Amino acid sequence: MLLLTLLPMRLGRASRPFKMVKGYPDYNSNLSNAMHTMKQSLADATAIDQKLSKRHIDLDPGGYVIIYLDREQGLVCAKHFTNVIDDRGLACDPATGKPIPTRGKSERLPTHLYSGRTAKELCVQLFEQTHPCPVTLLDHASYLGREFQRAEAALLGGQEYIQD
Repeated sequence: MLLLTLLPMRLGRASRPFKMVKGYPDYNSNLSNAMHTMKQSLADATAIDQKLSKRHIDLDPGGYVIIYLDREQGLVCAKHFTNVIDDRGLACDPATGKPIPTRGKSERLPTHLYSGRTAKELCVQLFEQTHPCPVTLLDHASYLGREFQRAEAALLGGQEYIQD
């Protein structure tokens, strides 16, 4: 006999855990309802994330980070580049003063290369072991933590990673 215990779910007035036992009448409908709730939650979370990805954020005067995977070595990698923010709010190359292109190749060299087997290892290197920390805005640090988690999941899951 298979016994499954699901996390508490909102069932009208109260939140309480429930059990499903294979072979009992409510097993299939409870499992179906739980799966539907999880799918709906995933769809809701995806929609929220997509909407928030389109919001305006100030650029970090400390620079920007390009994240990529080194599958051969099993690493999440991050290249840090410096920039200056001009009076229009554009990231510019400190050497030339010209805006840094957002698409296509850039011939700039990174100021530092970070790599780790996990998102946490990468965050420790970047935020705790590098002095001074090249990330100067909290929202940028938060974004990088999320992206490192996504990159790690893609690395472990054998999926493509595209930085948001």
